[in-house]
Amino acid sequence: MSNGNLEIKAISGHAGGTPGGGEYRQPDGTTRIGASRDYDVCKLIDTTTCIGCKACEVACVEWNGYEFRETTFDNTYQTMPETAWNFWNLIKFNEDVDADGNMHWLMRKDQCMHCEDPGCLTACPADGAIVQYTNGIVDFNQEHCIGCQYCVTGCPFNIPKFNAETKKVYKCTLCSDRVGAGLEPACIKACPTGCLHFGSKEDMKFEAEKRVAQLKANTSYKNAGVYDPAGVDGTHVIYVLHDADNPEKYSLPKDPSVPFFVKMWKGPLKWLGGVGIAVGVLGVFMHRVRYGAKNVEGEEKRA
Repeated sequence: MSNGNLEIKAISGHAGGTPGGGEYRQPDGTTRIGASRDYDVCKLIDTTTCIGCKACEVACVEWNGYEFRETTFDNTYQTMPETAWNFWNLIKFNEDVDADGNMHWLMRKDQCMHCEDPGCLTACPADGAIVQYTNGIVDFNQEHCIGCQYCVTGCPFNIPKFNAETKKVYKCTLCSDRVGAGLEPACIKACPTGCLHFGSKEDMKFEAEKRVAQLKANTSYKNAGVYDPAGVDGTHVIYVLHDADNPEKYSLPKDPSVPFFVKMWKGPLKWLGGVGIAVGVLGVFMHRVRYGAKNVEGEEKRA
């Protein structure tokens, strides 16, 4: 697959256009403003074929050059309770009891979702700390990170993690370095069961829907479906779930969206703040025009 030109679509804390700006057409025919692209990339995770082997965890750590850390036992087979600044990919084990009283394991690969409307980028005030490429990947540039952690509050999936030593925030990059070279992410390369797939968003949605139809026709999973939440305009990591009506069973939010206060302070409140400053400056100017400069009592006596 070719995706060698990772052109920028949006930059945190950056007003105006982006490099290579212009109009580009989405696969569904809609037109947007930004740089040209080959296609939207997407990772498909089929939870119905995940065996919890954790090969993807190992591949992620090795490719990104982090040391293997101690695991944390918390009455589950998870490597640790949640992702960390140096552990971006985690297989979550969730228990579910069906109507007959049988217990099932629901295993899900937890990582950055690479939202089409990324709350982390919306919340970030640092110019260039977060970039969204035109192929959909949302990447962090730690050299520009100021450690404010606003991106943590802006993410509806609890993904960005802060490193107290470096004062920087980290997360999965969807192997943007590999994708930029035309390769698939390291975790997908390591998966032994075909649980993970990578390609264009259009192709992955097609494969996901085909798998859902197969599950409904040949298994007892009549509520199977695709998780691609509309609240963040869709994601570039999508899931096939046994029970798409209840994503909370997999530790996924049912209807994620960018927090309201983040949209407010980066939108209307920011605009109102600018208006307030302009009104204040105008008021000072009008006061000077009407009343003139104010003389200090000591200056009047010296005069």
